[in-house]
Amino acid sequence: MGIFGRREHSPFSVGPGSQTWEDKGLGSLVAPASDTETLEARVAKAKAWETQAYEARKKATQPKQTSVLRLESAQPLKQKPLSKRMEVPEKKKKEEKSSEVPYTRPLWSNKVEYILAQVGYSVRSINLWRFPYMWLHHGGCNFFIIYIFLLFLIGTPLLFLEMAVGQRMQQGSTGAWKIIGPWVGGVGYTSFMVCLIASLYLNVLNTWILYYLAQAFKYSIPWEQCPLLKNSSDFDPECQRMTPAVYFWFRTTLKASDSIEDGGAPDLSLTLPLLLAWCLVGTFMINGLKSIGKVMYVLVPLPYIIAFCFLIRGMLLEGAEFGLQHLKVLKISALYDVAVWCFAGVQVLFSLGLGSSPIISLASHMNPSNNCLHDAFFVMLFNLGSMLLATPSIFCLLGFWATITTHRCSEKNAETLSSLVTLGKLPPEAQPPENLGHNPGPVFFAWLSSLPPPISSLVLSHIVECDLEKQFLKVKEGSNFAFLAVIEALTFAPGSVFWTILHLLMLLAFGLNVMLGTLQSIVTQLQDSFSPFRRHPKLCTVVAFVLMLLCGLFFIRPPGIYYTILLSEYWMILPIVIIVIFENVAVAWAYGARRFLADLANLWGCSIHPIFHWLWFAVCPIVLLVLLVTCLILLPLNTMSYLAWDSSTVSLPSKEVSRQYPTWLLFTMMSLFLAVILPIPMRLVYCLTHGIPFKPTSLDGPVKEVQKEPVLQDDNQTADPQAV
Repeated sequence: MGIFGRREHSPFSVGPGSQTWEDKGLGSLVAPASDTETLEARVAKAKAWETQAYEARKKATQPKQTSVLRLESAQPLKQKPLSKRMEVPEKKKKEEKSSEVPYTRPLWSNKVEYILAQVGYSVRSINLWRFPYMWLHHGGCNFFIIYIFLLFLIGTPLLFLEMAVGQRMQQGSTGAWKIIGPWVGGVGYTSFMVCLIASLYLNVLNTWILYYLAQAFKYSIPWEQCPLLKNSSDFDPECQRMTPAVYFWFRTTLKASDSIEDGGAPDLSLTLPLLLAWCLVGTFMINGLKSIGKVMYVLVPLPYIIAFCFLIRGMLLEGAEFGLQHLKVLKISALYDVAVWCFAGVQVLFSLGLGSSPIISLASHMNPSNNCLHDAFFVMLFNLGSMLLATPSIFCLLGFWATITTHRCSEKNAETLSSLVTLGKLPPEAQPPENLGHNPGPVFFAWLSSLPPPISSLVLSHIVECDLEKQFLKVKEGSNFAFLAVIEALTFAPGSVFWTILHLLMLLAFGLNVMLGTLQSIVTQLQDSFSPFRRHPKLCTVVAFVLMLLCGLFFIRPPGIYYTILLSEYWMILPIVIIVIFENVAVAWAYGARRFLADLANLWGCSIHPIFHWLWFAVCPIVLLVLLVTCLILLPLNTMSYLAWDSSTVSLPSKEVSRQYPTWLLFTMMSLFLAVILPIPMRLVYCLTHGIPFKPTSLDGPVKEVQKEPVLQDDNQTADPQAV
């Protein structure tokens, strides 16, 4: 442009407020214009300087490295020095790098370790105890038929869904669900909190097992006989009114209070086992997936080897045939009982470990091209096989326990009648046989049936009932099942110490497997959310370990067992069902079941049967909603109670009494439930207020907008992005 137009900016300008060569050079090298100088000479000189400036600008715009000194001398007009301009983006880049640490997600060394981790987490000892109880009290074989039907109808599709989400997103539940279903993204935080609460009381089970293991190596096993009083040769009368196994469980191990409303400090005798339980878990996973994968080679097969040995040993015990007969019980009415279907549905969700985020977290460390549909079927079949292996073993032990207990009850009744006849309180006709033989129960019952009605009624008023069937059905659900019925049954068997130690090792292996999957899920989600934990994974593990150890002290207090029962058997049901419903909605309706399956098919290079589209889109949501409504109806109708150790009653032969949970505690549990569910509506409100769509555009994660720094330029300058 000519001198009479807008001046072109030369790249050789000095800085803001400085003069250009056109001004400075003409003013210093050429004398001021005079009246004698012609206008043409001035125009020629101006054009010469303009040509020089144009050539200099052309050289500056060529794509070659420009020295720092040259750049400093070529700062544009009314701009910051280029060195400062270049420092700003570098600082921003450093800040972005520090906030977004390059994180290479660790993967499993091989698929075997991954499958073992999923199997170890899903097969829980507490579910292995609950399944025979459900079989026994809720329909027999019909319960098993309903369970199998629901396992294939909703269990396997939902297990496949969680595995696919974790593997596809390569994130824990807190991050994955916000991308798949933005409106229901809060379900990830809910499942994380449920996982955190479950880990607190699940490791307490390992604490009790370690305490029993320590006592099992003593010369005299404390749950085989009652303890002696101090400075006396008499046995503890409180224990004599009960069995030694029950006394050791409530009085020695738990030091249980009379009710849940009683307080007390953590039991010092359980503090060291609790610390040891957390140390075992922390040691096994301190190096992340590398150490977990190697430990799984031992911890997963070990309990199944022991369970198979128990199956063979149990079938050889007395009364095993009586126990196995209950496997064939059919109750047709159970097929029409809504409660049985509800129990079976909840059992399916719990037995597979759905809804509490470890399945997603473990799958997030697997290669996205892995076919997790095969993995889901394998884990489901392995889980089902575990149930079928454990149930006959348990029924054999229960049959043996009921038979021996009935024999001892008959012998005690015979002793009572003999002493009453000797004292003259009963006629001589009430004298039982002196030798009841190897089968005291049937012999005593046959003798009692042969008595005349007046004598029989008189005898029955002085003895307790010894019924084999009723004794078999006395088995309780939950932790009492493993620590009372099974261990007490093993004390009657030959080689009781050896089999008791094997039983405890089996329970400990199951418990550690579950805790490794649970704690790994917690650590994974902390690392996904906080970059310092990604840089220091061992620190993250130690922090989680210490915090949960301190919180776990609450459950080793005298009323701790009652809180454990409340959380595991009552409170955990509704959060799990609600979480699974929203997970299903996120994949099937928010992102789209057909679209999600198409993404997986592209990754795997093979087609997926369209039945999963209909299962996710229609069948599973309907079944889960019916299950939720049924649970909401049945939970208030059933009395929420627990078995407590009542030390105030002296005359009763049994010290276990059923107590109801206080109202204030039920309100507290309801408040905890609302607090855990709160992230789901909060996330929904956030999305609605910020205009976030219900359906995500892709699964590549949220797009981050990078704001470019505006280039400052004066009015006499055109922006040139290549100049920098």
